[in-house]
Amino acid sequence: MKKVAFYTLGCKLNFSETSTISRQFEDRGFQKVDFQENPDIFIINTCSVTENADKKCKKIVKEAKKISPDSYVAIIGCYAQLKPREISEIKGVDAVLGAAEKFRLHELLGDFAKEQEAKVVASEISEATSFNNAYSINDRTRTFLKVQDGCNYGCAFCTIPLARGKSRSNTIASVLESAQEIASTDVKEVVLTGVNIGDFGIVEGKRQERFADLVFALDQVDGIDRFRISSIEPNLLTNEIIEFVSRSERFVPHFHIPLQSGSNTILRKMGRRYLRELYEDRVSKIKTLMPHACIGVDVIVGFPGETDELFLETYNFLNDLDISYLHVFTYSERANTRAVEIDGVVPMKKRNERSKMLRILSEKKRRKFYEENLGKTFTVLFEEDIDGGKMHGFTENYIRVAAKYDPMLINETKQVTLDYINEAGNVEVLEPEMVYEKH
Repeated sequence: MKKVAFYTLGCKLNFSETSTISRQFEDRGFQKVDFQENPDIFIINTCSVTENADKKCKKIVKEAKKISPDSYVAIIGCYAQLKPREISEIKGVDAVLGAAEKFRLHELLGDFAKEQEAKVVASEISEATSFNNAYSINDRTRTFLKVQDGCNYGCAFCTIPLARGKSRSNTIASVLESAQEIASTDVKEVVLTGVNIGDFGIVEGKRQERFADLVFALDQVDGIDRFRISSIEPNLLTNEIIEFVSRSERFVPHFHIPLQSGSNTILRKMGRRYLRELYEDRVSKIKTLMPHACIGVDVIVGFPGETDELFLETYNFLNDLDISYLHVFTYSERANTRAVEIDGVVPMKKRNERSKMLRILSEKKRRKFYEENLGKTFTVLFEEDIDGGKMHGFTENYIRVAAKYDPMLINETKQVTLDYINEAGNVEVLEPEMVYEKH
């Protein structure tokens, strides 16, 4: 029995796909092992959102060959689609598969026998037209369920359409089947993932269904306590969806909404499909209906043309906005994107200074959000995340909670009252008030 190990770089979508590919191996009699357990085969699922992600791929290959010098190393994922020839030249790489090929490892690589040169099987991205169903299982407390792939937006900074192709989706009926399979495994929380999940419903190039209807249908699935919507574009987060989530007992009050810039000038340069006024309206709508809702924000600093004044527009906009945390990305030049042709390159030192400012703002926003919810009662899903005798989990509105370790609580939900913020920045709970809930 050959041993196979997996390593995933990047987003929740990549995790869902790696998990599904790992089950393909197990179904064929391979033994899935940890990275350090001297595997015969390594499958590395790559990301290429930033230049740093590309460098990480090279480092993982190097580590894999240290652990198991005679192993077979196959690279899949976004970086593999964008730069297959470059990856094939990395010492130790045996195969590179593109977006249209990554779910066909066994068919294309046979018995994973090493050859004199690395095998490259990467079609043009226009060939990636089919939707491959995927979800993670047994990897984490929550499951990532892929419902959509690809993107038609073509933002100036983004390589994802080049790496994953055009927008395409699963069907509602198929997603419901997957959700029911997941429910049978005692998973308590499902995170809906995709490249642009609000664009759900395009099948074979034509819009056939709507994301809102998928949300309505999933809300009826028994056996899953929580559904969480991952990143969704502000122009696709409709009042209909927000209002439904505010009434739902399964869809949690947590929204992650990419902003990218608080300056309309920069948003236009980026080719985004909204202006800051619409974003502000989405946040206001959520907070009016769900004052306790958590709102996360993606923001890019240092985009070409971002002057000090325009960056301050972003900073002040975010400072005034009722949001809960930021994911801050430092702009990095990506080949074959429109952004590299835009004038006004921001020096890297300035990009890093701006990133630091926004990360400090994020910590302030998160702490304020936590403080606003102290004394209130929420339900926590506890994870196998133990540190210093404390176990951790998240409330429905994404507050990270610390509590006294109890092995019976792992992967269980429990009502808690939020007490105070500890030195690590997590919220401690009132132990006597906790009531164990069996499901």
